[in-house]
Amino acid sequence: MLRYLPFLLILALWIYAFVDCLNTPEDEVRGLPKLAWVFVILLFGEVLVGPVAWIMAGRPRAAAGPRSYGRRGANKERRWVAPDDNPEFLRSLKPDDKGDGGPAS
Repeated sequence: MLRYLPFLLILALWIYAFVDCLNTPEDEVRGLPKLAWVFVILLFGEVLVGPVAWIMAGRPRAAAGPRSYGRRGANKERRWVAPDDNPEFLRSLKPDDKGDGGPAS
């Protein structure tokens, strides 16, 4: 069973690099065009050169500052807000003014 572990780890890294490359937008890829990176990963995947090269040189770097959740640098920053600090949530808790004054019977 353990003799298959290196093969499975190489296969997992190969698949991860390939899917990551395909899901990365074209304008964020570094070094080579995206199609070239796909071929490098596929051709040199068995010897780990392709996937490691993608992770080290082709993959976009993570931003050091606050994350933007929109595409191409949207300025609106989204943060998680606790329910008791979220005005939209607090408004949803207020009872409707329908005159019944309480929960339905």
